[in-house]
Amino acid sequence: MGLFSSEFNNLNDLLVNQLADLYDAETQLTDALPKMAEAATSSTLKAAFNTHLAETREHVRRLESVFGQIGCEPKREKCAAMAGLIKEGSEAINATGDPTVRDAALIAAAQRVEHYEMAGYGSVRAFAQQLGLNNAVATLQRTLDEEGAADKKLTMIAESEINPAASVAMAHA
Repeated sequence: MGLFSSEFNNLNDLLVNQLADLYDAETQLTDALPKMAEAATSSTLKAAFNTHLAETREHVRRLESVFGQIGCEPKREKCAAMAGLIKEGSEAINATGDPTVRDAALIAAAQRVEHYEMAGYGSVRAFAQQLGLNNAVATLQRTLDEEGAADKKLTMIAESEINPAASVAMAHA
């Protein structure tokens, strides 16, 4: 997050900065999710990653819409946090050993991403609300809801399928 590399004279400045950070984060994620889907061995997990890729592409479009609603051209502020989270996800992608345990690692990495995004969208939604940007608030809330749903879906996949299988793999190691 380029939070401290900018000048903030008002809440709108901060909103634009944070939107640019999220725009970069979501764009980075559109490149990372196909790799995570390819690395997953569980068909359920592959499908979840592919579904979230489609949602993430929509999140990019929504951010472009919010930029337009506030009279700004969409711009990207390098999101170092997402780059780091994606790097950690790459470690899971490249891990050797039991594929089911790797799937559990992929879920853990993906949930870190979801939590980061939820924090970011919650903040920008609150800024937009304070500024009276009701259309932007609704758009950002829709994305925040989808990020929360993706996190819950990953938890469900982990708890119902992946973690039980990974624990069996561990017991036989």
